[in-house]
Amino acid sequence: MTDTAATRLRSSRPLIESDRVEGTKVCDLNGTSIGSIKRLMIDKVSGKIAYAVMSFGGFLGLGAEEFTVPWDKLKYDTSLGGYRTDITEAQLRGAPKFVSDEEDDYALQQRNHERRREKERDLHEYWRSSYYWNQF
Repeated sequence: MTDTAATRLRSSRPLIESDRVEGTKVCDLNGTSIGSIKRLMIDKVSGKIAYAVMSFGGFLGLGAEEFTVPWDKLKYDTSLGGYRTDITEAQLRGAPKFVSDEEDDYALQQRNHERRREKERDLHEYWRSSYYWNQF
């Protein structure tokens, strides 16, 4: 079986395990690698992916920066064996920082909900992406 046929066979499946997505390269429209997926952020209620946290820069994982990108900005490309996006390296460098709350305290989460949603709106506006909560 050729490498292309093997890639097509692997990527023709409709589902993929999250650990297989983590580490997958992300390329710009020219096919140049601009980073890789570090982790996925999943909406707890719908179970759908809201964001990919991309790792960018650094050497062997050292000094790499992380950027949160709306999931709909990435499209899987079987010929790349990775994701393709219209995001540029310059856009990544200028992207707003977004960190999810690590707290499990429900009351704290409720108090911070509006602040967190405002940061998410800023993120979606920067990337010119639809709000994920309107897509589910």
